[in-house]
Amino acid sequence: MKVLITGFDPFGGDTVNPAYEAVKLIPNEVAGAQIIKIEIPTVFEESAKVLEASMKEHQPDIVICVGQAGGRSAVSFERVAINLAEARIPDNKGNQPIGVKLEEEGETAYFTSLPIKAMMKNVQDHGLPAYISYTAGTFVCNDIMYRLLYMIDKEFSGVKGGFIHVPFEPTQVIDRPVGTPSMPIQTIADSLIYAVEAAVTTEVDIEENTGTTH
Repeated sequence: MKVLITGFDPFGGDTVNPAYEAVKLIPNEVAGAQIIKIEIPTVFEESAKVLEASMKEHQPDIVICVGQAGGRSAVSFERVAINLAEARIPDNKGNQPIGVKLEEEGETAYFTSLPIKAMMKNVQDHGLPAYISYTAGTFVCNDIMYRLLYMIDKEFSGVKGGFIHVPFEPTQVIDRPVGTPSMPIQTIADSLIYAVEAAVTTEVDIEENTGTTH
């Protein structure tokens, strides 16, 4: 089994993105599955092109995209992506779409095909906080999740895919308001490892998104 995991480059004035920094710390094999790790640009549409090329090259069974959600206090598993770009800030190439559909022929929304309840539970069972989120936002994180699920629907049938948001890492909150949540990169990486373990060893009922271990 192959698991492709992506993380974004830094954006929004930060010099680090905990998403890819944590992805880099994941072992090359988890629960018997080969782990392929790539960095993707925080750029609307372009990130999906990089992802698509990697999916064609590696033919993964599972794709997990990881991104930063500043202000969140724990790893969060996204349930749904919507067909909308509404950028509060520009991406890394200055694009700032407002009220734009991501895919003209795409559905209004796509739900993850990952066993996110089992993934969340495995993280929690190892003593780390995690929860399920019902909004991936409208920036590049939602963009890559939506386009991933669109590609799975149209081209990569049978692949399981979804998105995980991670908090700031500690150095990012030094100059931010007191009380802004953060999590050490190694702790984020551990959370991702436990999530991957469950993704590899759990079958998912796509309709209900409830996992049954086999």
